[in-house]
Amino acid sequence: MGQPRIFFSMAKDGLLPAAFAKAHPRFKTPYVTQIITGVLACIIAGVFPLALLGKLVNIGTLFAFIIVCVAIIVLRRTRPDLPRPFKTPWVPLVPILGIIVCAAQMVALPGDTWMRLVIWMVIGFAIYFGYSRHHSKLNQAGK
Repeated sequence: MGQPRIFFSMAKDGLLPAAFAKAHPRFKTPYVTQIITGVLACIIAGVFPLALLGKLVNIGTLFAFIIVCVAIIVLRRTRPDLPRPFKTPWVPLVPILGIIVCAAQMVALPGDTWMRLVIWMVIGFAIYFGYSRHHSKLNQAGK
């Protein structure tokens, strides 16, 4: 499960409450976010049909890949000297092809899946602009 580490990193930056940034003293793993994510995943998997969850995971993952592809292009132009431990070859061709392929797969998903994506995006923006933006350590460092 990658989501606990994403929440852990977001909490370390202040985008989520500090309780999400706790690491286990012995194993150094983000145990709080692992427990929360695991419990929520179990509840959601038990309540919603798997076909619906599959579509939601697909559209969310494809959308995230599109954002990453766009970010690669933008960062190569706006921050060319930024250290990169991993470099994407043939920029901007590879990211553009990634955007096209992911978008084509997203278009094939049903309209109700798109509606749910929009709803989740609205919720995400509300959290970001209502809490995270004001608590971000990265944002405070830039001031």
